[in-house]
Amino acid sequence: MEEMLDRCCGVDVHKESLTACIMIGSGKNMIKKIRQFATFTGDIQAFGAWLKEHEITRVAIESTGVYWKPVFNILAVEEHLDLMLVNARHVKNVPGRKTDIKDSEWLCKLLKSGLLERNFIPPEDMRNLRDLTRYRSKLVGSMASEKNRIIKILETANIKLSSVLSDVFGTTGSSIIEDLAKGETDPKNLVKHIVGNVKKSEEDFIKALTGRVTPHHRFLIRQALDHIFYIATLIEKLTPFKSG
Repeated sequence: MEEMLDRCCGVDVHKESLTACIMIGSGKNMIKKIRQFATFTGDIQAFGAWLKEHEITRVAIESTGVYWKPVFNILAVEEHLDLMLVNARHVKNVPGRKTDIKDSEWLCKLLKSGLLERNFIPPEDMRNLRDLTRYRSKLVGSMASEKNRIIKILETANIKLSSVLSDVFGTTGSSIIEDLAKGETDPKNLVKHIVGNVKKSEEDFIKALTGRVTPHHRFLIRQALDHIFYIATLIEKLTPFKSG
């Protein structure tokens, strides 16, 4: 492979350590040095000092899980470094390469020959927004799981609320579930919560709300409702970040 860079470094990153290979010069006169560093902040800073000592400015970092992020973030403050995040497949697709040292060497060699493509790294504010958005999505998923849990508890108690309401957690359904959690089990009292246009008759609702709700069911429903309220509070806090 034709060499295009005089000095560069390839970094293979893992949770506890990173392995770095630097290459200086070319051909028979090329100097190759390999060192391993821990991934604590002080060790990453020592790695940065090692790069500066050898006048290395171009660094390729393998994008392994989330482990590259602290390395990138700590080294990014070094203005003399041009950090290139690259796809792990540039290394993993090479047959027979099974060690961190060989991976870092191969990465460095590819960088030196100009054969690596730089992954897009969004600006910090965009990365922060992405973190918040992903967290919000996880919370929305957790809320859906809790709602499904309540529906299963109701089915266990033979309360067929999902058979008469398209949205169990709409205004009508939420009020009925809240009353059930408080101990109200008389269908004639529960149907008083029906509001808006519903497709089923009051008689259908009475049939669907006739079951056997035990204190155990009420306890589980109460815990799930409290959790839903807590999750909703967190989602509300994150919503402004989602919209920017």
